Amino acid sequence: MSDPRSNDQYDWLYGKPQQPDAPTAQQASAPHGGGSDLPPPNLPPPGRRRPSGGDRPPRRSGSRRSSWRTIKLVLLVWIVFLAAVPVWAWSRIDRVDAEPAGERPGDQPGITYLLVGSDSRKGLTAEQRADLSTGNPEGARTDTILLLHIGAGPSTLVSVPRDSIVPIRDVGTTKINAAYAVGGPKLLVETLEQTTGVRIDDYVEIGFGGLVNLVDSVGGIEICPKEDVKDKDSGLDVKKGCQEADGKTALAYSRNRHSFTTQDIERVQNQREVIGATGAALRSPWTVINPARYFSVGKGGSESLTIGEDVGPISLARFALSLSSVMGGKGLNCTVPLADFSVRWDRERALQFFELIKTDRTAQLDDLCTKDGLPKS
Repeated sequence: MSDPRSNDQYDWLYGKPQQPDAPTAQQASAPHGGGSDLPPPNLPPPGRRRPSGGDRPPRRSGSRRSSWRTIKLVLLVWIVFLAAVPVWAWSRIDRVDAEPAGERPGDQPGITYLLVGSDSRKGLTAEQRADLSTGNPEGARTDTILLLHIGAGPSTLVSVPRDSIVPIRDVGTTKINAAYAVGGPKLLVETLEQTTGVRIDDYVEIGFGGLVNLVDSVGGIEICPKEDVKDKDSGLDVKKGCQEADGKTALAYSRNRHSFTTQDIERVQNQREVIGATGAALRSPWTVINPARYFSVGKGGSESLTIGEDVGPISLARFALSLSSVMGGKGLNCTVPLADFSVRWDRERALQFFELIKTDRTAQLDDLCTKDGLPKS
């Protein structure tokens, strides 16, 4: 007799496992998990969070630290560069003994600098002299003579026309630029001190080639001639109106006088224009931001200047900042009081003018300070 438990009808009673139906052809060909109620593999059970660090990309903290180190290194190199260029430039500046012997005016309040633009051809080749129309004289004279007084009142820049007639020791009464030609910086300082009564504390000189280098180092400057000028002596050839000028043109513009009826009076104003435009270019943030320009300015400045032996780096920096400030309109810009276009000094007004400077009362100069030196009408 057959076992009743083998009958399919009793399977439910005796617990015989049911066999699953064979998969259909469609199910067999479906991708794994497709059409199935089972969860796909590798998924966490419901209600559980993915373990930390599962399939997430690792944090790149090491890369960020490397970037910060690179930035810090670049900043350090930049700071060292900014500090090193002035130190290197300072070591290249020429020095000269400009302190005269004998009796001098006593100490005075404030500081007075003498800025000389000489027609020295030192450092210029024959080709450069021809290109700049400087000629080839054996000696050197002063094309530019400026006094800069810094004190309690407004900083004051004073142009002294080079054709001013003054007494010069062992020479006689003649043009003031002869003092430099005969006795160099010492005799020029002595002559100015004895004529004006103002004690000169520091001496700064720039030559022809130096001015060209300095202007070119800032990429040129803007000049604004009031008329067309073509002068064979200075080499100047410009049209009326504001325009960009390179070092060669700026030099010719500051030297030219034969094209003007007022000659020396107009020239000193052009010289101040060139100085002011150069100072404005040097003050530009681009001078520091652009490393090539920063180095070029340092190199050009060091090759341009000759300073007194007693002039220190702080004093020179103060001079440069004050000169730039005055030319930027934050001080007084004057010419020695003159009697007429022949650049004869107006004795009475000149005595009052220099008395106020040597006593550091520049705020009281008022009408004594004019750009051309002539009295206001």
